[in-house]
Amino acid sequence: MNNIQVNFSIKDLENLTGIKAHTIRIWEKRYNLLSPDRSDTNIRNYSLASFQKLLNISYLNNNGIKISKIASFKEEEIPVKVREIASRSKVEDHAINALKMAMINFDQVLFYSTYNNLLDNKTFSEIFYSVFLPLLNEIGLLWQTNTITPAHEHFLSVHIKQKILINTERLQLLEPKPVSRTFILFLPDAEIHDIGLLFVNYQLRSKGYHTIFLGESMPMESLTDLLEFFDEITFLSYFTVYPEIEKIPDYIKEFDALLLQKEKTNFILLGPKLANYDVSSLPKKVTIYNSIEKLVENL
Repeated sequence: MNNIQVNFSIKDLENLTGIKAHTIRIWEKRYNLLSPDRSDTNIRNYSLASFQKLLNISYLNNNGIKISKIASFKEEEIPVKVREIASRSKVEDHAINALKMAMINFDQVLFYSTYNNLLDNKTFSEIFYSVFLPLLNEIGLLWQTNTITPAHEHFLSVHIKQKILINTERLQLLEPKPVSRTFILFLPDAEIHDIGLLFVNYQLRSKGYHTIFLGESMPMESLTDLLEFFDEITFLSYFTVYPEIEKIPDYIKEFDALLLQKEKTNFILLGPKLANYDVSSLPKKVTIYNSIEKLVENL
């Protein structure tokens, strides 16, 4: 494998594993669990093997094994114990760790083998909710703290999107159920983070709804064309980065005036940008959901 990331600071390890730097230092000193290299100025520098070992230690510790017990294991026993626990208990945390390793190393084989192992016991929707969503939330924070690069984030996003698209394609030939409502899915101007919207589209299609997926960065004015084609429309969008928080009220107000004046039109909104939005100020035809699960439950 070429040009993989092989060096990590203690802050990188803290961000990637969720284990505090102070705790990592204690585990080093008290239990000799890690042996970082040090610079001339005594700055710790960790190898890829140390990162992988710390992920495994964290997994074992989170599954009830004391650090003192883990420290007594031989080096080669630790990954074996991880596999034993993962095989007979909740596998999500182990899968998330494996996918992190796949991302760090740009390892497509590890990504696909981890995903295929999950498919043995889970549906695609269950994998998305229990593994992909928590992982994506973590990755967003890792990117913001400069622990990973945009290339890492794109690698992971592209492969997750591929899985959504493959599963959606399997539904495309199904006839929508006999209802008149059409869902128009789009992202607002400048918004390009479409994984959430793609998965909503998959969920709607799996329930037999008629959907039209328009994708990223859609000017509001362009949506008016759809009003001439369908009698009952539910517009649906997902705010991850844009619009900016202070501009959201104006966006919703403008959308209401431009696109929701026909009798059978509605607007559904989701996304992290709306986490603390005051829903009491929403126009009557606009609904905000705090999760994809809540939306699907209410369909």
